[in-house]
Amino acid sequence: MPLPLFLAMLAIVIAAAAATIALAFWAQVPLMAIALAALAGSLMMGLRQWR
Repeated sequence: MPLPLFLAMLAIVIAAAAATIALAFWAQVPLMAIALAALAGSLMMGLRQWR
């Protein structure tokens, strides 16, 4: 993968994460709910590896 493409993809992922967090704070979603959603997603992705 060429370096400029990799850096562009990395920047897009970071911007999407920042936009998600900003939208959650704007909608006044509790930080614990965001943390639990991230934990649940991580666990689901981890369990898929064991199949």
